[in-house]
Amino acid sequence: MLVMTAKVDKKKIALVLAAVLVLIVGCIVLFGGDDAAPTSGASVSNNDARVAFLKSFGWEVTTSPTESSQVKIPQESSQVFERYNALQKSQGYDLSQYAGKTVMRYVYQINNYPGATEPVYATLLVYKNQIIGGDVTDTSAKGVIRSFKMPDSQGNPPATNPSAVTE
Repeated sequence: MLVMTAKVDKKKIALVLAAVLVLIVGCIVLFGGDDAAPTSGASVSNNDARVAFLKSFGWEVTTSPTESSQVKIPQESSQVFERYNALQKSQGYDLSQYAGKTVMRYVYQINNYPGATEPVYATLLVYKNQIIGGDVTDTSAKGVIRSFKMPDSQGNPPATNPSAVTE
């Protein structure tokens, strides 16, 4: 009978196990995270939750969306996409992580936009029951696309969000 023994360095084993763990976590983040539900958006599994989300910013909206449709987030970036995504990033969202994904777009008419003379709409972009972005659009000739935050009584953006996107 032949018996072999080996001296094992516990530090090397721990280092190898740590490296394997880092590799596994990296693979999950890179390859498995695509279909995971986003964690940054608010959960909105139904219309009441979407309306409540908009009300949390002070908006009074029609209780049913004026439009709901599927839209595809562009796979390839463009100047228009980057400009719109800059607005999203200012609100804590980032649409680039959803490139190529099909999402739901819900549009609600806002009934209490300060000084509005034309219709104003709130758009919510929803992926797997999570808000991943959106905006408030004033459709008047000098209207702008801005964040969800309520502007002041003259329609100016709030002091915390000076980067309203103009049309």
